[in-house]
Amino acid sequence: MAVTETRKPPLFEQFFAVRRFAAALSFTGDGEQLLFASNLSGQFNLWRVSLQGGWPDQLTAFMDETVRGVGVSRDGRILLCADRDGDEFHQLYMLDPDRGWPEQLTDSPQVQHFVGSDAWSPDGSKFAYAANARKPTDMEIWVRDLESGNTRPVFGQGKFAFPGPWSPDGSQLLALDFRNNSDVSIFLVDVEAGESRELTPHDDEAIYLPGAWAADGSGFHLVTDAGSEFRGLAFYELGANRWDWVEEPRHDVEDLKVSADGRVLAWLVNEDGYDRLQLRELDGGRELPTPELPAGARPHLTGAQPPLALSPDGSHAALIVSSPRRPPEAWVVETGSGRAWPVTDSRIGGLGEEDLVDVELVSYPSFDGREIPAWLYRPDVESKAPVVLSIHGGPEAQEKPVYQPVYQYLVSRGIGVLATNIRGSTGYGKSYQRLVQRDWGGGDMRDWEHAAKWLRAQDWVDPNRIGVFGGSYGGFAVLTCVTRLPQYWAAAVDIFGPSNLVTFAKAVPPTWKRFIARFVGDPDTEADFLMERSPITYVEDVQTPLLVIQGATDPRVVKGESEQMVDRLQSLGREVEYVVFDDEGHGFTKRTNELRAYRLAAEWLERHLLPNK
Repeated sequence: MAVTETRKPPLFEQFFAVRRFAAALSFTGDGEQLLFASNLSGQFNLWRVSLQGGWPDQLTAFMDETVRGVGVSRDGRILLCADRDGDEFHQLYMLDPDRGWPEQLTDSPQVQHFVGSDAWSPDGSKFAYAANARKPTDMEIWVRDLESGNTRPVFGQGKFAFPGPWSPDGSQLLALDFRNNSDVSIFLVDVEAGESRELTPHDDEAIYLPGAWAADGSGFHLVTDAGSEFRGLAFYELGANRWDWVEEPRHDVEDLKVSADGRVLAWLVNEDGYDRLQLRELDGGRELPTPELPAGARPHLTGAQPPLALSPDGSHAALIVSSPRRPPEAWVVETGSGRAWPVTDSRIGGLGEEDLVDVELVSYPSFDGREIPAWLYRPDVESKAPVVLSIHGGPEAQEKPVYQPVYQYLVSRGIGVLATNIRGSTGYGKSYQRLVQRDWGGGDMRDWEHAAKWLRAQDWVDPNRIGVFGGSYGGFAVLTCVTRLPQYWAAAVDIFGPSNLVTFAKAVPPTWKRFIARFVGDPDTEADFLMERSPITYVEDVQTPLLVIQGATDPRVVKGESEQMVDRLQSLGREVEYVVFDDEGHGFTKRTNELRAYRLAAEWLERHLLPNK
């Protein structure tokens, strides 16, 4: 008699046997290779690969540092920034790509330094970066002369500022003044004189993000949501002191680039969470072929996404793309034909797309009639299934259709996932995004409750086996759910979530203090309001088994936020487990830590949501 062998589900390690990318992506100066930051080595280092693909060259060998950003001069020199153990005090390094070890340019352990793809002046004699070197609360723009090594601030005193692109002649620099998540303005800085003027003054809050210059220096491209729900593509003409739409917004434009020769314009559009790359020749305005990229989006590390890149001559574009059933890869696009191919191969666990589930975009009604978008990962099981409600961080961010190994693993074990984009999420218009500002634990909590009610109403869901999972603001959401909506949850996992909004707001990084009253509330004048919204206030109502994971060096949600919640739960005799990673900050930069943390989370959810566990 023939015996049918039941196929064993893939191991946990197989779902995580992929590589992640940090927010660094750029072509080399000659345009023949691509630079990217990945944890191929177990930590996020800088790598270089041919445009035809193949095994990449490792350019840095950091063990504890994480490469966060990179800028390449036209003659090929590489500037990068990296922080240690996730502390977010990024330091600057210079690297000769042909020979040499990264030369550390800054060694200020309590100063943040940031560089991006537009750091270098056109002639390569200097570069611009952001740092809070003079005052911890101020992020200023600094310029460093390469030959002398002299540095000087040129813009941003009293502000939270970052450099944009240099003018073609290298005399001027665009700068952004970040006032809050809904209000950003553009300044033009005379680098030598240190003088500046605001190009986009406005009374109502609006976002203006600087893009690349026209080749003749007559103006520059920008992204703005002024007068619109969404961010569109525009061009600012300096002679007329005004801007006009290039593409009126129907969806958010999230990134844009112009090739160094001024020939090709590239921009990314967010359509329901999917990244759509569009290309255009600037001379004549001809639309270039639609790139043959997989449907997906850019991943992110601690909220930052790898940028869009263009080769100096505009012949190639590059993008990190991930899909629900395909891990992130670096893709190169031939702009003239639209042909695209991956130049990395990150999947090493033996799983193919056929082993993974696709995602379904659904929505559910909330208390005020709004339809809340969410991504549903549904398991193929005959009986009623448990489901985990997953809540992203930010909160002004977006759950996108990218590869989520922990989701795929849970589904393989018969646990569904509903990943929501509750009010406050980006990508759905600025009115929707602003709903969460100064309303943490308000309307958002009711969105989570309606998610639980919607799940309970589905005929395939076991209403008694619903879990909740999230990190950062998503961790705050988890703690809010188990303290203020305790009747819905059978298990919960909080990864570095704030538990006390007063202590959280007082302990955020110095550069954030100017924003916190707008984001959350003022801890000095609105302590009663913040405590009314804090999970710690309702800790005695917790019924749900809770796992808490925390990074010891986290500068955004400090360790004390987890400790006060865990201490109170332990004193009350509640079921709680607490795990601290001594060498991690806000997110996981070391592969071994990432695997351990998510294994703990998955096992906790399995133990409490699956029968016979």
